[in-house]
Amino acid sequence: MSLIFGQLVIGPPGSGKTTYCNAMCNFLEKIGRKVAVINIDPANDNMEYKTTIDISDLIKLDDVMTKFELGPNGGLMYCMEFLEANVDWLIKRILNLKDHYLIFDCPGQIELYTHHKSVAAIAEKLNENLVRLCSVYLIDSHHCTDPGKYLSSLVVCTSTMLQLALPHVNIMTKLDQLKKYEDRLAFNIDFYTEVLDLKYLLEKLDDDPSTARYKKLNAALISLVEDYSLVSFLPLDVSNQALLLQVKNAIDKANGYIFGGNEPQDVQTLLACAVGAVDDNERMSTIEAYFS
Repeated sequence: MSLIFGQLVIGPPGSGKTTYCNAMCNFLEKIGRKVAVINIDPANDNMEYKTTIDISDLIKLDDVMTKFELGPNGGLMYCMEFLEANVDWLIKRILNLKDHYLIFDCPGQIELYTHHKSVAAIAEKLNENLVRLCSVYLIDSHHCTDPGKYLSSLVVCTSTMLQLALPHVNIMTKLDQLKKYEDRLAFNIDFYTEVLDLKYLLEKLDDDPSTARYKKLNAALISLVEDYSLVSFLPLDVSNQALLLQVKNAIDKANGYIFGGNEPQDVQTLLACAVGAVDDNERMSTIEAYFS
């Protein structure tokens, strides 16, 4: 049986998951991949793409909330637990897409990835059926303007990576919008994407009246992030082909597509030349152009 590759796109509400799924789908189709977008977010009613598989055919959030008198968060957890219990429904449909590359659009409720078990269990079942996924975690680049929000993003990313136990790529979205707030950035953009020496971030937290009272907690959280040393971010503006290519390459390495995919061998080189993203120096030039 041949392998199936794909991305599990996760992140908090407003991070740009649906926009990313649509942009990545279009990008991959342009280079010759057959792509299937799978919506497993029962609250997603603003899809920019055409779904191949939709969880609403199995269960609807509104029905769950009405029947069990649950709020949106409780309803989403129930839906994920229901999908886990009926994961064969999903697997059967995915196995009919053996020649496709999969993009999963996931719910935005962050608890589903930090400590709830259903999404991790679903990913494990898919892996047992030769579906090789990379979790793609999105955060809004605007979080860089607030030291507390940025630290929170680092902690959540770390927790998610440990909980899901999948190959993982973190993406900082809406890079084009960040230029509007560059005067509010305490550091250069590479500090935030590469997650450099966080003692400087701790100094900013200790100087901020809203977070200074939590000095010991701030220090403990930063120590946690640094001890695991797992988190870094790829910057992304979905309208920039060079940055999309960089993200695609990182994900292809993470989930093993470069070893088991069926993309023509020369596509990578031709596309890199076409968008001018053949090495790290050119990639950094693209990023720095936003802040020049």
